[in-house]
Amino acid sequence: MKTKAVVPAGLAVVFAVAFVVAPAPLAALRPAGGFADEAHLAGRLRVAFADYWQSGDGPLSAGMAGVVDYWLRYHLVKATAAALLFAALAVLGTRLWKAFARGASPLAAAGVVVTMSAVFSLALVMANVQGAVSPLASLLPMLVDGPGSGAADVTLAQVRQQLAAGGRASPPLQVMIDDFARYHVAMAVIAALVAAGLAAFGVVLWRRFAGTAPAERRTRRVLASFGVLTGLLTLVAGVVAVANTTTAVDPAPALLAFFEGGW
Repeated sequence: MKTKAVVPAGLAVVFAVAFVVAPAPLAALRPAGGFADEAHLAGRLRVAFADYWQSGDGPLSAGMAGVVDYWLRYHLVKATAAALLFAALAVLGTRLWKAFARGASPLAAAGVVVTMSAVFSLALVMANVQGAVSPLASLLPMLVDGPGSGAADVTLAQVRQQLAAGGRASPPLQVMIDDFARYHVAMAVIAALVAAGLAAFGVVLWRRFAGTAPAERRTRRVLASFGVLTGLLTLVAGVVAVANTTTAVDPAPALLAFFEGGW
């Protein structure tokens, strides 16, 4: 068992480190380069966004396009690393629980930790795919959470005012609303696909549970536990899909709530 667990455990460590370390340098490989840290990125974003907003044009300005393109690449790297981490943890968890079912009691705690880590890594995959689909919307928290400055604060006040007034949106605001809607559509689709996959996996688990002899108590316990967990995760994913669909249908109020600190 130890030999079988070494490779996926080692890969999980490598992919976890890659998730943290690799995105920034890999996203900066393009000629436009990258950013020293998140504070530098947020500062550049706030300046570029103020210029873009004041221009009144729909297409992103060169400054905004550079930041958004970098953020797209950043999320693609993170999504890839998270997906590989999930795969490694899934393999490791399967081997641990099979060993537990065969009588290796001390592996139960490790199996729980690996299972919870796999669930968390799946959430990371979902969030980063969403960020890659709509990098502009995923950058918005840096606008409202960053350090205040005259031009940026005035711009944000104008965004809030225009959103609160309703009516016809300026070209930059319409781009933001559309991308914000796309951001939530992406998560709605992702969550729905995950819910469908989890539901199918749950059916398989319960069928295996029903076909396992009562004498195989450990195997039945593992199958039942995962069946319940899968059912709960399916419900959570379904709720996420519905909530994001609701926001995508009417994104402007949710975007206003976000800029006012309510989201």
